[in-house]
Amino acid sequence: MNFALSEIQVLIQQTVRDFAQNELAPLAADLDREGRFPHDIINKMADLDLFGLPFNEEYGGTGHGYLPYVIAVEEISRACASTGLTYAAHCSIGTGPIYQFGTEEQKQAWVTPCARGEMLAAFGLTEPDAGSDAGGTKTSAVLKNGEWVINGNKCFITNATHCGVAIITAVTEPGQGAKGISSFIVPRKTPGFTVSPPYEKMGLKASDTAEINLDDVHIPESNLLGKRGEGFKQFLTSLDAGRISIGALSVGIAQASLDAALAYAKERKQFGQPISKFQAIQFKLSDMATSLEMARLGIYRAAWLKDQGQPFTRESAMAKLFASEMAVKAALEAIQIFGGYGYIKEYPVERYLRDAKLMEIGEGTSEIQRLVIARQLGC
Repeated sequence: MNFALSEIQVLIQQTVRDFAQNELAPLAADLDREGRFPHDIINKMADLDLFGLPFNEEYGGTGHGYLPYVIAVEEISRACASTGLTYAAHCSIGTGPIYQFGTEEQKQAWVTPCARGEMLAAFGLTEPDAGSDAGGTKTSAVLKNGEWVINGNKCFITNATHCGVAIITAVTEPGQGAKGISSFIVPRKTPGFTVSPPYEKMGLKASDTAEINLDDVHIPESNLLGKRGEGFKQFLTSLDAGRISIGALSVGIAQASLDAALAYAKERKQFGQPISKFQAIQFKLSDMATSLEMARLGIYRAAWLKDQGQPFTRESAMAKLFASEMAVKAALEAIQIFGGYGYIKEYPVERYLRDAKLMEIGEGTSEIQRLVIARQLGC
């Protein structure tokens, strides 16, 4: 059993780390304070081919696989979780469904520009009355004269404002429950596709999160993704992959929390010595480091299983659950180590806590992860 990263994976890790720490990290506090979407950073990430990491070369990607992509998510999120979320949502649940379930024509038309970073993708699943119960989707799609006509509303959609394309789930077989849901490729500029002003959020303020409104949106019949009635199965599969990237995002935030807490503990002096010399602080740092390493191993293993074509539903849920809750605890401990300074915006750890909290909610809450795991255990 070899846990070492390959030479190319180490190179990707170092390249992304250098970029993130040198060009993104210095901007992170300003981006958060201003709620500013990092267009220039996104363009630089495209120049580095980061958007193409999990996709094959024939569709504009690099063909390196999901593990290198997850490593990149971790490093970007370590510098700025908002940018990490933009990146993760675009690749895993925005572009990923087309890559996995699309026709050759759909992949060439949409995966290629997304993998090259020429446009962002969004995933329109959640609705006001269909969150954890995604099978309760109300958005409808009716086939009329060779076109799908879509009506409905999607909420909490990452990249909604800046996307070029969105995957939209809608009911095509009323009364059939989960078996009546299909998925569609909907270009952002389609008439009737409108986006609300971005939400004012607790954290991840530099990421774009808004509602998508669909009012008599007409798209070609060929924009159906996969087969009619298979949308529910598709998004469950997509969420399995998305949970790995949210776990990686969590690991990035936790690593930033540990970095900041350790550096501060070495500098802050009380009772004549750095507080890092006190056992109470050492225990906190040790626990943070241990949990962080366990989370990273779980995330990397789930990504490796995906790359190997093996089942990973249970592993992705476990990894996401542990990593997200670990990230919140790590941020809380970092604040405790900083003391009063951790509670003010002059230092980054309060931002880490605000950002980390979403990790326990997005791509399935911690409660949903426990349900997924229980079902995988045969409960």
